[in-house]
Amino acid sequence: MTRQRIEQEIGERGPIPFSRYMELCLYEPGLGYYARSAEQFGKAGDFYTSSDVHAVFGRLLARQFEEMWRVLGSPERIEIVELGPGRGLFARDLLDWSRRKFGDFFSALHYALVEASAALREKLAATLEEHIAAGKAAVLGDPPGHVFAENVIVFANEFFDALPVEVLSSHGALRVGWEAGRFVESFVSASAAEMEYLDRYSIHPEEGERVEAGLEAQRWMPRVAATVPRGFVVIIDYGYTREELLAGRHRGTIMCYRQHSASDNPYESPGEQDITAHVNFTALRAAGEKASLDCLGLVTQAQLLMGIGEETQFSDAFEDAHLPQERAKRALQLKHLVTPAGMGETFQVLVMARGVEKEKTAGLSGLKFVSRF
Repeated sequence: MTRQRIEQEIGERGPIPFSRYMELCLYEPGLGYYARSAEQFGKAGDFYTSSDVHAVFGRLLARQFEEMWRVLGSPERIEIVELGPGRGLFARDLLDWSRRKFGDFFSALHYALVEASAALREKLAATLEEHIAAGKAAVLGDPPGHVFAENVIVFANEFFDALPVEVLSSHGALRVGWEAGRFVESFVSASAAEMEYLDRYSIHPEEGERVEAGLEAQRWMPRVAATVPRGFVVIIDYGYTREELLAGRHRGTIMCYRQHSASDNPYESPGEQDITAHVNFTALRAAGEKASLDCLGLVTQAQLLMGIGEETQFSDAFEDAHLPQERAKRALQLKHLVTPAGMGETFQVLVMARGVEKEKTAGLSGLKFVSRF
């Protein structure tokens, strides 16, 4: 069990950083939440993503990615690299809709799904069986960092929020120990890297507060950028900016999910619940820019999808809904994706690029409502 594995490591090393505890809970081979099975996704699992709501999410992003392909000059080959693709529903929806609606784009398209979990790779292979057999998709276990093609779109939907984070309070950096049959917390002096993160991208927590330092997310961005000789990076996740932290919001965002129940206790049922932390988009943008990516903007998911769907009046959602009750159901699903009461304002979308003329990106429909960032 995961608990015994963590207890063993603490016994050998002493109290461990929270990031290491989170890593063991989520990714330890054969034991971690994402490593043991693929039953966590969907309405029957512990949580669901935008792609679980309806195929329109993948359809709208297919329209946006086709626009990006044209901005790149309609190259003969373009690679979409998805990080942490879950069950592969988004990839399947995007490929199916591109084949149906954007033939030239589909001809140029190849889709790479990067997934560390062997259990999830098996599920992905089944979900994408048709496209894999046709040579349009591939499931990979290796992380990005090598070049897939000359023109690339990296897509990460709810990927960065599951990367391990450091937790800091006014007493220092959190350590997790094991005493008398339970996990216990202690604090040590924050490292130079943690202090620099707080200085540049976050805030120094006051008494009684905790904040996260996404150092692992910072380390991922150069690897993501190295995958893109020319193209785009699209990151969708729960998140905030430093300005929001300074305004007193998003301080202490560790959350856990199990069987559709939310908790703020990461020490309950290790390995059996998801552990997440909201993404610091100010820090993520800075790491991307340091790796020679250009920031095109930060929008909410609602702004992204409204911009993409406005011109066609969301025909992607309603085209194959012929009965009134079907159209009503689609309208409710779309509403959940774009309204503040659903996912529309909760998720932020960071779009970056490399080797693309800024004036050409100004017309991208998903950035129609972009604000200064």
